[in-house]
Amino acid sequence: MVDLIVVHGISLPPGEFGGPWIEALFTNALDPAAHPYFQAIVGLRVSAHLLIRRSGELVQYVPFHRRAWHAGASCFAGRPCCNDFSIGIELEGADQVPYDDRQYARLATVILALRAAYPTLACGWLAGHADIAPGRKTDPGPAFDWARLHRLLGDAG
Repeated sequence: MVDLIVVHGISLPPGEFGGPWIEALFTNALDPAAHPYFQAIVGLRVSAHLLIRRSGELVQYVPFHRRAWHAGASCFAGRPCCNDFSIGIELEGADQVPYDDRQYARLATVILALRAAYPTLACGWLAGHADIAPGRKTDPGPAFDWARLHRLLGDAG
C-alpha cells in the first residue's frame, strides 16, 4: 500500500543540470568513463518513479504500482524500508541551489493527482529524503521551499 511521497533532489555530476546522466543512472546505463564522479557510483542500482527536470518536464521511470529504489536505508513514522510503501519524486537540483518555479508547479500538480488516484495518500504524508534517511541524506536540501509547496497543495503545512 502506497501512503508516502518522498521528495528528492539530484544532479549529475553533482551541481550540474541538464544532460543525459540522471536518465542513464536510473536505467543502469551510466558510463563510468564519462565523468570522474561516475566511477564512484557506477555500481549503484537506483530508480525513482518520477523526475521533474529544471524546466518542469516530467519523466516517469517506474510505474506507481511498482517499487522504485529511491529511498535506500530509510524509516518513516516508525516504518523501515520506505521503498516498500512510497512514491519517489526526484527534482533536478542541488541542496543549496533554489529550485525552479516550474518544478514547484509541476510537483504540486503531480502530488495532487497522486492524492486523488491513491486514497492512501490523502492523509498528506510527504517527506524529503533527508527526513527518512537522516544523517545519510540531505536532499532536497535547505534550498527547497517546503512552505511554498504546502501552499500550492492547499495544505496547512
